[in-house]
Amino acid sequence: MSAVGESGPLWPAAAREDARFDVVGLGECALDHVGTLADGLPKFAGKVPLVGYEQMPGGQVATAMHGAARLGLRAGFIGAVGDDDAGRRVLAPLEAAGVDVSQVKRVGGAATQLSMILIDRKSGERTLVWHRDPRLQLEAADAAPGYVTSARVLHLDTVHMAAATAAARAARGADVPVVLDADAPVEGLDALLPHVDFPIVSQSFAEVFSGDVSVSTALDALVRGGARMAVVTLGEEGAVARVGDRLIRSPGYEVAARDTTGAGDAFRAGFLLGLLAGQDAEGALRWAHATAALNCTGLGAQGGLPSRAGLDAFLAEQRPRPWREPASVRI
Repeated sequence: MSAVGESGPLWPAAAREDARFDVVGLGECALDHVGTLADGLPKFAGKVPLVGYEQMPGGQVATAMHGAARLGLRAGFIGAVGDDDAGRRVLAPLEAAGVDVSQVKRVGGAATQLSMILIDRKSGERTLVWHRDPRLQLEAADAAPGYVTSARVLHLDTVHMAAATAAARAARGADVPVVLDADAPVEGLDALLPHVDFPIVSQSFAEVFSGDVSVSTALDALVRGGARMAVVTLGEEGAVARVGDRLIRSPGYEVAARDTTGAGDAFRAGFLLGLLAGQDAEGALRWAHATAALNCTGLGAQGGLPSRAGLDAFLAEQRPRPWREPASVRI
């Protein structure tokens, strides 16, 4: 594997510039049913009207690949949809953005994954529930190792664990860095993590994974397990990361959020760009925060994904807010 220090580029910027793709993603895609509420969620069994309703594409890795393409990266996506109209609607914006979807599995008789998202209009915060047909599950044989190793970086989630683990092993064998988006510890994670260079995990993941509700303990464990850099995202509070022995507190940006759906996925897209552009840890996190912030100004998981020009303009004009030690997070 390439040598990476605790400062300087996270990965050599010139690595595999002759690759077919800058990034290949393997994971979730979905059709989101997005409802907007005027005054937040009702009490359980209560009733309130929606003030807006849309059907929009989403899914963790699909959104990250759309975001990567919007930022100018050559992206490919491995996933699964049903042979239905919802599947075609999920893939259409990816194709329009230039994402290669030739490795997406179309499963006859299955329904494309759906998510139901309720957004509080005042805060932009959201609640999400989802349903996935078990026939959409990808297995190790679907990992397409030749396709994976034609990329400069591989991005995964934990939806298709057998396929993700096979893809990560292939990537590691070809010196392709692996980025992981993990919301919660799941079965099979122990087999995947040793092949992950950049785990970017949620606060809830960190608190369960650490065993003592400590973010830094989780980061330490991930780095000891082989990660080059481990990141815990904290929503609007920012993120905390570890590179070697160095703990980094990284604040986010202040924006008028319309919808926080997809913020984490956009964060990963910005991080992928920073990684491939030769940014150091702080720079990659800054680009990730900015991409997430811009996406929150639009509706839906992919509604505010910025172009590279839009991201550059935002970074030139805006500064992260000062770091505030979160009261609800034990670092």
